[in-house]
Amino acid sequence: MRRRDMLGHAGRLALWPTLGGVAFAARAQSVGISDTRIVLGQSAPFSGASEQLGLQFYLGAQLFFEALNQKGGVQGRRIELRRLDDGDDPDRCAANTRQFLSEGVFALFGYIGTLTSAAALPLATEAKLPFFAPASGAEALRVPFNRYAIHVRASYQDETAAIVRQITGTGIKKIAVFHQNDAYGQAGLEGVARALQAQNLSPVALGTVERHSVDVVKAVDEILAHRPEAIVQIGVYKACAVFVRLARGRGYTGNFYNVSVVGTQALLDELGAMAKGVLVSQVMPFPYTPVTPIASEYLAAVKARPGLVPNHSSMEGYVAAKVFSEAAQRAGRNLTREGFIHAVQGLRNLDLGGFPVDFGPNKHTGSRFVEMTLLTEDGRIRR
Repeated sequence: MRRRDMLGHAGRLALWPTLGGVAFAARAQSVGISDTRIVLGQSAPFSGASEQLGLQFYLGAQLFFEALNQKGGVQGRRIELRRLDDGDDPDRCAANTRQFLSEGVFALFGYIGTLTSAAALPLATEAKLPFFAPASGAEALRVPFNRYAIHVRASYQDETAAIVRQITGTGIKKIAVFHQNDAYGQAGLEGVARALQAQNLSPVALGTVERHSVDVVKAVDEILAHRPEAIVQIGVYKACAVFVRLARGRGYTGNFYNVSVVGTQALLDELGAMAKGVLVSQVMPFPYTPVTPIASEYLAAVKARPGLVPNHSSMEGYVAAKVFSEAAQRAGRNLTREGFIHAVQGLRNLDLGGFPVDFGPNKHTGSRFVEMTLLTEDGRIRR
């Protein structure tokens, strides 16, 4: 799904020397913008074990952008979202990001994952390019504060705190953690450990899986040996589904808890009838019924596109596109990257239709919304 897009007219102009330094700076800030379009770049997994995470986010964003473009776009400019496949590989993601920078995109949008985002963010920062709405809740992308990193979703700490509250609220204390052996898994583990520590508890067992692997037999053995009452999973859908199936086959009857980046619909599709007793924390509004205005809007957009189905990952892309477009609209016709960032910081207590976001000059995480969902054996996702 990789493709090379030609550098837009405004981008070519921005690379030409000018006689006036001020004029050159003004043009450089407007890279990725022409009179008719705003160009964004998304590096994400469009192949491999995390393919559905990248694809669904992209499809959700495109739903919003295409509808907006049909109405005239932002200040008369259409939004164009270019995508490159990184297969969830940080080196490929960095190479994709350099390509986007050389092509002159206005901003980087909707990167998927912690390690890939961590590889791209320094490049965006050096180029003074907005890094907008990465699908990761890792603190390493949020602390210390970075002017160019803009997060729409809640953090993994917010999610894991909600998961631990849900579990311990039922009286359960023996909690194990199965996690991916990378920065994403470590971030989730640290969030669980911190939430448990606040209740004078700690994980009773740990198990890991390597990135892009489903070899979880050792992890299942190590965790089940400690007889946990609940298991928190920090991974992607394929490995987590294999773990659930193996543990159920060994007679484990407790619940499994996952964070949103697992890919809820993809996990449900992998598990089938074995989804019973699996819960997932969500950082986006419930996308399956019109319980909020934004869900109604999203579902109407999905219905208008045959072949698409609603899910949390595409809802995240849709919401991210909506927030981006709102800030770009407020930045005005003379849109620049710095003007866009300033406009984002002015989105105070903005209600998107049942999903509020709140940014500020030193606050680039717009939401702390988390709710729990339950997967069912008959293929549904319930609140």
